[in-house]
Amino acid sequence: MRVIKAYPARNPDLWQSQSQSLAQILIDSVDLGAAIGFMQPLDKTAALAFWQGTVAESVARGERDLFIAEEDGAVLGTVQLIHDMPANQPHRAEIAKMMVAPAARRRGVGRALMQAALKSAKTNGKTLVTLDTRTGDVAAPLYTAVGFEVAGHIPDYAFDPDGQARHSTTYMYCKL
Repeated sequence: MRVIKAYPARNPDLWQSQSQSLAQILIDSVDLGAAIGFMQPLDKTAALAFWQGTVAESVARGERDLFIAEEDGAVLGTVQLIHDMPANQPHRAEIAKMMVAPAARRRGVGRALMQAALKSAKTNGKTLVTLDTRTGDVAAPLYTAVGFEVAGHIPDYAFDPDGQARHSTTYMYCKL
């Protein structure tokens, strides 16, 4: 497995293939209940629009880095590092949309993605990285293992992807 920093605009043909795989990972993650800003059912058109529009454009503008874990040409997972912060926070970056394909979970993919994102943040002069995650989420131990600490919790923060209940979120930070 290797983790690459993706540049959608530099290789449109590769990006077309990667965005299809990333869209499927997004759909699968939401179907399995991941609280990553999308609601069930998430259709392929909306998932592709997220990757090919929102993410690709933000990467092209230099607002975020996109990391993709792959093995033998197959996309296993992804994470984003947002470094387009307000003027008073040039030292900070934010982790977003950490996802691993269901078949690739529990194989170190998430850890490799998080380590790549944190290394990039440090290389780019960031001294603080933040994230938020559903309180009690299965990814929380991973975040702790790579150096994040809990800053606090907000109750009733967002709806679960099925729209039935609201969950609290946990804010975490990692000093680099």
